[in-house]
Amino acid sequence: MTVFLKGTDDAPAKTYRLALLDLDGVVYRGADPVEHAAEGIDRAQTLGMRMAYTTNNASRFPHVVADQLRGFGLTLDDGQVITSAVVAARMLRRHLQEGARVLVIGSDHLRDQIRLNKMVPVGKAADKPEAVIQAWYPELSWQDLAQASFAIEGGARYFTTNKDQTLPREGGMAPGNGAMLQAVILATGKQPEDSAGKPESAMYDEARQLLAGDQKILDIDRCLPVGDRLDTDIEAANRGGYDSMLVLTGVARTPAILTAPAKWRPTYLAEDLRSLTAPQPQPSKEADQTWHCGGQTAKVDDDGHVTLRALEGSGDPLSDLDAVRACACALWEYQDRGGDMDALNLPAFVVGA
Repeated sequence: MTVFLKGTDDAPAKTYRLALLDLDGVVYRGADPVEHAAEGIDRAQTLGMRMAYTTNNASRFPHVVADQLRGFGLTLDDGQVITSAVVAARMLRRHLQEGARVLVIGSDHLRDQIRLNKMVPVGKAADKPEAVIQAWYPELSWQDLAQASFAIEGGARYFTTNKDQTLPREGGMAPGNGAMLQAVILATGKQPEDSAGKPESAMYDEARQLLAGDQKILDIDRCLPVGDRLDTDIEAANRGGYDSMLVLTGVARTPAILTAPAKWRPTYLAEDLRSLTAPQPQPSKEADQTWHCGGQTAKVDDDGHVTLRALEGSGDPLSDLDAVRACACALWEYQDRGGDMDALNLPAFVVGA
């Protein structure tokens, strides 16, 4: 059964008590803030929503990330930043015994987390590590990749912090950890046996536990992951049974949203984080298979032709997010009933283009 976009009668910040926010592409791009992100977060917090900042980036200490966010005018504690280094070290400890030697391809933050979880970080294959953990960090070198390959060939188990293929930076998209993994995979013929970061749901599950402290852990249905990537943020939410919100401030673009397989489909679609404090429109379907959302409609006929129409008084569908919402529901339904997605002529939306 197709799962479609949902709507809310009230602000999501009143329905969900914890937002699990991705960082790159949602709150910032490299050193620069994302437009309206701080405004949306501040408003959501005044409605009682708590924030956890979750990132697949394992290169920076949580206090450094928190300082950057405070520089954008946000109020938060260091402990609200959950990095993939934090999650990866906890993951490794479940796989390895206390005192295990781990070759760390990553930053000092990752090494510290390995120590905190009672394992021993090492720096080269000659140290005979029992496992390799690979992460992106700015100083990553050929020597790092070679040491990882040597250790894996020597029998070390292979793990990673995340599999992001790209990383949003100030200048555009840069190669992410997933791209760097390919060098080691090709050299050794071995895939990482586990990953701490999204699209695994462990990032969200660990954040719920870590932020709960001595209090009761919030139920999944009270938490809302928010991200900009279908293949990591949204897939992780779906794997873990969470509702999710996709914002159009980072990686995701409308063609990918409209043709997304079920595992990548978000619960809500928003332009930016201001949507945390605004009711979300509910798409609905009429008897003639036309989908409505706000003042926009979309229909996909049996041969894959997409028709958009604005109701009286509504604006251009190609620049209206409600039209994207209606069109996404129509196309997801078409896809799930076996429609030929390769033959589609997708609308040229300029929203999240």
